[in-house]
Amino acid sequence: MATQLSTLRDLLAIGDSSHPALIVPEGGPMVTYSSLRDQVERLASALRRLDIGRGDRVAMALPNGIEIIVAFFATATAAATAAPLNPVYTTEEFRFYLEDIEAKVLIVPPGGGEQARTAAPTGTLILEATLAPEGQVQFEAATSSPFPQRQTDPTTDDVALFLHTSGTTSRPKGVPLSHGNLLASASNVAATYALTPADASLCVMPLFHVHGLVASTLATLRSGGTVVVPPRFSASAFWPTVQAHRVTWYTAVPTIHQVLLARADEDRAPAPGTSGLRFIRSCSSALAPATMAGIEVRFDCPVLEAYGMTEAAHQMASNPLPPGTRRPGSVGLGTGVRVAVMDDAGSLLPTGAQGEVVIQGPNVTKGYHNNPEANAASFTSGWFRTGDQGVLDADGYLMLVGRLKELINRGGEKISPREIDEVLLAHPAVAEAVCFGVPDAKYGEEIAAAVVLRGQASEADLVAHCRERLTAFKIPKTIYLVTQIPRTVTGKIQRRVVAATFATSAARHS
Repeated sequence: MATQLSTLRDLLAIGDSSHPALIVPEGGPMVTYSSLRDQVERLASALRRLDIGRGDRVAMALPNGIEIIVAFFATATAAATAAPLNPVYTTEEFRFYLEDIEAKVLIVPPGGGEQARTAAPTGTLILEATLAPEGQVQFEAATSSPFPQRQTDPTTDDVALFLHTSGTTSRPKGVPLSHGNLLASASNVAATYALTPADASLCVMPLFHVHGLVASTLATLRSGGTVVVPPRFSASAFWPTVQAHRVTWYTAVPTIHQVLLARADEDRAPAPGTSGLRFIRSCSSALAPATMAGIEVRFDCPVLEAYGMTEAAHQMASNPLPPGTRRPGSVGLGTGVRVAVMDDAGSLLPTGAQGEVVIQGPNVTKGYHNNPEANAASFTSGWFRTGDQGVLDADGYLMLVGRLKELINRGGEKISPREIDEVLLAHPAVAEAVCFGVPDAKYGEEIAAAVVLRGQASEADLVAHCRERLTAFKIPKTIYLVTQIPRTVTGKIQRRVVAATFATSAARHS
């Protein structure tokens, strides 16, 4: 991983020309590195002929597949900025994002993307990304451009990717990520997991999200390996795909891991030790130690919990591969990124002290787009403030307590909802559990939890279970037994969304 890279074009130059770069399973095409490079250069030239270059933003409303990967690289190679969006957004959601992005171009599937097309501001150039059976991507435009071809090549500091934060506590913030940011993060991921050309990743995360794009895809291409990219996650197709394409690893949110574990026998998952997986990575949400242990036993390979966020071009920390120590409940060690803990006043805290997690590194964005207030609040003395509460131990392992805005303040006692999650998840009848604060007249906030069962248990049973393992003020006052817990499109659980869902019921219980 010592090769010095300047732009994403350099990243694509790593793979052996005849080696598979991208594979669409179940009869889809295979694209070699040579073909991928040729396609990217050809489509970058097509964008330049449409007067697209530095400073222009290219929105994409495409499903997972070869098209979005090629479109992303072509946009970056033309020195423009790719802005992939969730293709199932509503018209109103597309309208907000397309206007905030100031998209000059919108790329959609042929005959699809109606909500995005409808929402596109007047003057937006709409391109259709078509895929030939042999894996060749084309851009089809309704009109041709009268402009001469731009001669623009990217630089390390050019913005290659524009994403938005989740916006659960405020208006979504635009996050510009440069070629340098993305290369640093992809290189960190590849080095952390010792990826080589022999590795194949199965991309089950959306490619409009930094997790799927950087960890599954860019890091694998950085190593010269192969990305297997189905159009969507399918539990029933997962293991046949792993075996057919000799997949060596995958990365996902805990929800997907839980589904695969729960359905392992039903889906005829390989016997322990025969899956071919070298490791499993978990990121973007907290992984319960009990889930981690269950996966390791059933699939007989190490599960490595990592820590990432959009502003860091994804990865910041990870548990290491064996023979390194992986610690359940920890997100591991900084991976090419400086990690520290800071107090409210901006002073770094010693080992073992709890505070806000802060980071530094070449993967970190230089700042939010047109948001000086957010930048002032998020950057202190060269450190980026993540908004997460955490503790570093003497070995440098980071334990996350929770989001600062999600800590439950019960009568002055600051309670980590994650701690209670893990206690509930240790009950054999509990499949999923999410704790959150609800308003309370006496204490300001009380603790509630939403629980999905896989066995027989009552609310009283679960409260008794907590009483044996938690001090009195941490015991949930109310436990809702539900069939499912609200999630984002990427499978993340956001406590404020869950809390809002149950707010009316909570008020009745208080």
